[in-house]
Amino acid sequence: MAFWNKGESGPSEDQVLGVLKKVLDPDLRKDIVTLGFIRNLKIENGNVKFDLNLTTPACPVKDQMRDQAVALIKGVPGVSSVDVNMTAEVRQSPQSDKTSLKGVRNIIAVGSGKGGVGKSTIAVNIAASLGAAGARVGLLDADIYGPTTPIMLGTDAAPQSNGSRIVPSRAAGLKFMSMGLIAKADQPLIWRGPMATKALQQCLFDVDWGELDYLVIDLPPGTGDVHLTLAQSIPLTGAVIVSTPQDVGWRISMKTLRMFQQTRVPILGIVENMSYYICPHCNEKDYIFGQSGGSRAADQLGIPFLGEVPLDIAIRSQSDAGSPLVLHQPNSPSAKVLREIAEKVAAQVSIRSFEAPVLEVE
Repeated sequence: MAFWNKGESGPSEDQVLGVLKKVLDPDLRKDIVTLGFIRNLKIENGNVKFDLNLTTPACPVKDQMRDQAVALIKGVPGVSSVDVNMTAEVRQSPQSDKTSLKGVRNIIAVGSGKGGVGKSTIAVNIAASLGAAGARVGLLDADIYGPTTPIMLGTDAAPQSNGSRIVPSRAAGLKFMSMGLIAKADQPLIWRGPMATKALQQCLFDVDWGELDYLVIDLPPGTGDVHLTLAQSIPLTGAVIVSTPQDVGWRISMKTLRMFQQTRVPILGIVENMSYYICPHCNEKDYIFGQSGGSRAADQLGIPFLGEVPLDIAIRSQSDAGSPLVLHQPNSPSAKVLREIAEKVAAQVSIRSFEAPVLEVE
């Protein structure tokens, strides 16, 4: 409702909302009024105040939308000031679990066709970026045989329990769970498929994840029992595929991508890791493993290309030091690339949430 003193000219609510309809969300391709992003609009003595409530705190264009909204409203006759409060409310995925994981709004799987492509590094930095933006984020290390998140997050403390529920560990602003917190780092897990599957189910369903906007799951490489169990046990919001640029890497990663497609898991996008090396002496890019393999694959498949991550010693050193690059060196070029990838993932999740009606949690 709009308020202003009698006898004073001022903008009406319809005028303000009318100009705000010119501000479009570039991902959802609708205006912010139609999308319901304008909350708590108040107009008094020419002062306009409202909340701009987005679908994710990691929105890559939130500043541009805010600035455009302010500029448009200032052009309305009678407006003396504009106060925009930026907020965010991550929507529940239409496919989200309404039982054991009912507090988790979206579940994002990160997979690759083969090991050694930096999939876990990408997963950790995506999760850390979303958490740093203000989202409630969990990270599950589902690589049962080769867990690495405890190293990358700098902790090896065993998780505690609360009755029959496991309390997830916390680091880098994340709730996280990994078999690496239970088994010793140098102890091999010589398990058959059913045992690995049971371990995954325990890490998913016996953990008290609480309320999360995003649960990022770092998968083992390949298309084995863990992948099928995950795809069949929980409704995934979508999957991110990680590979290196060379053709052999993408041919193998396509198997993981096809597996998700066959199990009807949406593909949120493709990340190309170790895309290039920047020479510290001449500052030139050297495409050691080939060039543009990821973008070509994305174009051919009609799948979003999320970005190219350079072969950067800082990414490796920060992972080994237990501090994600996006948190420890947030202004570095590689951190900016990783953060942009996380923002694009969040945007794709938001798009998915608008493709079907949101179901109420029972």
